[in-house]
Amino acid sequence: MGTTRSSKEREARFAALYATTYGDVLRFVQRRTESHRAEDVTHEAFMAAWRRLDELPREPGDARAWLYGTARNCLLNDQRSRARQGALEVRIASHIPEFIDPEDDLVALQVDLAAAWSRVRPEDREVLSLAVWENLTSPQAGRVLGISAAAYRIRLHRARQSLHRALRHRAPDYSTLEELI
Repeated sequence: MGTTRSSKEREARFAALYATTYGDVLRFVQRRTESHRAEDVTHEAFMAAWRRLDELPREPGDARAWLYGTARNCLLNDQRSRARQGALEVRIASHIPEFIDPEDDLVALQVDLAAAWSRVRPEDREVLSLAVWENLTSPQAGRVLGISAAAYRIRLHRARQSLHRALRHRAPDYSTLEELI
């Protein structure tokens, strides 16, 4: 009876983890790979989570960061198996509007930001995306990348500077961008 209860508790814990984090993990993967690969990679991450459920952190945010790290490793394995080269690509936008109203500052900022984003190194895009899109703390983001929280904060600072330089190169009047990133 102890085994059945333990098994049911394990299944319930995994079901709760899956229900609360699947969408986040899928979006995390979708921003880093082709859409047709995202679900497969996400499922691989959850299979790893099932196998290592006892090792997962209990705190929901830490468990989510653990899943991001696992999903990232699954992505890297997927890339190696397909003989791809280079770092992970983070997608900032699926399309840029064909017609831009010159008086619409928000659209202009988005276009300029998309252009600047493409000039930033993939490593910097990864660090920025963990802070901006995934909303991870420094310790959580550090775990995803396999580095300390302090090392992550240093990389984040450098990545922000890099994006600021790329944006200023495109449009020097964006002085309030710091609030966005």
